[in-house]
Amino acid sequence: MDMEALTAWALSNGWQMMGGHACLTKPTSPKEAIVRLVFKTTVVNVEVKKPAGKWEKVAGASYGAVQADPDAGLPQGLGLEKIPSIGMLMQDNKDRMVFARMTGPRKP
Repeated sequence: MDMEALTAWALSNGWQMMGGHACLTKPTSPKEAIVRLVFKTTVVNVEVKKPAGKWEKVAGASYGAVQADPDAGLPQGLGLEKIPSIGMLMQDNKDRMVFARMTGPRKP
């Protein structure tokens, strides 16, 4: 997968762009990112925000090592499986985005 394919995957699975990175937010504070994908020239890194507010790299891979997995939903080789409850966090973010669209301002 390349940067564009990973970005498209992330945005279609509940991630949102914040500060130039694809991010997942806290369920209780949807304006605060807690997991992000940092896209670099040849690699993508997964970073998690520590309670003290500092970002820590937990995984990373070159774009060529990341493969789509239609069964699991998570790209293989990126290390997202190392993050506990990533699937639940992604689903929560995705649901929040869907419901925000449904309850958005209506045209008269």
